[in-house]
Amino acid sequence: MGDVIVIQFATLDGVVSDPDGRWGTGHGGWAFRYGRGPVDGDKFRLGTRMEQGVQLYGRRTWEHFAQLWPNRDGDYARLMNAVPKRVATRTGIDAAAWVNSAAIDGDPLAWVKNERERRDVVVIGSLSLVHALAAADLVDEYRLITFPTVAGEGDRLFATGTPANFRFTLVESADPVVLTVLRRDQSASEVPSQA
Repeated sequence: MGDVIVIQFATLDGVVSDPDGRWGTGHGGWAFRYGRGPVDGDKFRLGTRMEQGVQLYGRRTWEHFAQLWPNRDGDYARLMNAVPKRVATRTGIDAAAWVNSAAIDGDPLAWVKNERERRDVVVIGSLSLVHALAAADLVDEYRLITFPTVAGEGDRLFATGTPANFRFTLVESADPVVLTVLRRDQSASEVPSQA
């Protein structure tokens, strides 16, 4: 059985929206103030989970990535282009824009429940999709790259507070950012036996 893994860039105050400034918000562009180092390569340390799993996107994030990744070179770019990608959308996509991409037929939450039975599902960006997955209790792990900046405004990953029944499994400095992994605490969901 696989996991549903959410990966996000975040600020100290929990903002995840507009990290590259493409939406032109007043708070955007914070992820690139520290150069390309913190955002290049497999900073989320997914390793073989990227190769053996499937990536899941919302339509807007997928459209943006479909403009960027097919034109990039290097080991990580080859991986991003090679792995299967699925898109939660009501309007469809031009699957030819990014190789190995396809729209999900039907309900994305049902698709995720079915897909995680056989492999990892890595959700990249796509905040409204992440919120829907969290509300349905389908997220197993959050991997966050936190930047040493406060946005002051913007959309937050944990808009209603930190998720219950998750614990830190890794907190590691990756100058100038911090990689944090929060994993569902399996022991919290176990019911103690009655004597």
